[in-house]
Amino acid sequence: MEFAKRLQPLQSNVFADMDRAKAAALAAGKQIIDLSLGSSDLPAEAHVIEAIAQSLYDPSTHGYLLFHGTLGFRQAAANWYEKKFGIKVDPETEVLPLIGSQEGTAHLPLAIINPGDFALLLDPGYPSHTGGVYLASGQIYPMALRAENNFLPVFSDIPAPVLAQSRMMVLSYPHNPTAAIAPLAFFQEAVAFCQQHNIVLVHDFPYVDLVFAESRGDRQSLVPSILQADPDKSISIEFFTLSKSYNMGGFRIGYAIGNAELIRALRQVKAAVDFNQYRGILNGAIAALSGPQTGVEKAVATFRQRRDTFITALHRIGWHVPTPKATMYIWAQLPPAWSQNSREFCTQLVEKTGVAASPGAGFGKSGEGYVRFALVHEPPILETAVERIAEFL
Repeated sequence: MEFAKRLQPLQSNVFADMDRAKAAALAAGKQIIDLSLGSSDLPAEAHVIEAIAQSLYDPSTHGYLLFHGTLGFRQAAANWYEKKFGIKVDPETEVLPLIGSQEGTAHLPLAIINPGDFALLLDPGYPSHTGGVYLASGQIYPMALRAENNFLPVFSDIPAPVLAQSRMMVLSYPHNPTAAIAPLAFFQEAVAFCQQHNIVLVHDFPYVDLVFAESRGDRQSLVPSILQADPDKSISIEFFTLSKSYNMGGFRIGYAIGNAELIRALRQVKAAVDFNQYRGILNGAIAALSGPQTGVEKAVATFRQRRDTFITALHRIGWHVPTPKATMYIWAQLPPAWSQNSREFCTQLVEKTGVAASPGAGFGKSGEGYVRFALVHEPPILETAVERIAEFL
């Protein structure tokens, strides 16, 4: 059987590779401590679950849900943005519900990229960003992220011939996998650059709340929205998911917000692929966005404690890594013996100790020499993981 050539670049996936390695270690009798997948182990809040539960008994929620039936959710999303960032949003034309932000980053290239066009992507970066471009038969120009540049891309490094063929740029800060954050001045530079070169600016924004500052106000100043740098929404679209802030990863609910033309184009692609989620899930999301935010505060405190525990333990065994200001990840530069073989490091680590991590090379060429640990276990388990890592090293 012959398959489309567009599938060829999709054959390797960092999460699928590690899943196979974990399965082999489990079959060999290892007790797995899985730090490879950034899926929160924390529960959704009770008032969110209650809103979904009550919906189950309402037969009017059991049918297909079309766009106009999502207005309540779109209004909640617009209100949330206005309250958090001071940005006025039209819920009718500037918000689109999504099955998680990954749906948005994967499908938007189909609305923007023609075969042979370039997308400017972060390297390292989240794998779905590349997948959507490949499905649209586009080309990728990797914008290398280096520690000496605070893991921010240098736009002046992009060659002129690439810029001439570029249709979109994808940013994502706080960043997965490096945990870097970007100031408003950087986003303003990005907006001006993309306006100059007629490039659509996409910002994937799942970790907006997982920022470790002294107060909520400090967190907002550390992690601006791209729309604060493009208040007219001239070229920008942003993706938010409730997976991280509200521990709703399994419910697959997020949204796009931004330029009305981009929202309309993405809506056209979405209409050809699927309907919306079950209305009860949207009711839960409305409760999350509109209700008490104490669960968000608890999640931030939890991941801060885990970060501190893991970093302290790594330092204790002589592995000195920077303390991240955001996300649920530790981005650790590998010891010299493994500096050019992160996949083999992670494969052997899980094989010999049961500790699973994600190889930096799986996120892009510039990720080689690093490993990503996801802080998705309680502190005692994280301590045990580092003890096993110490034995391995």
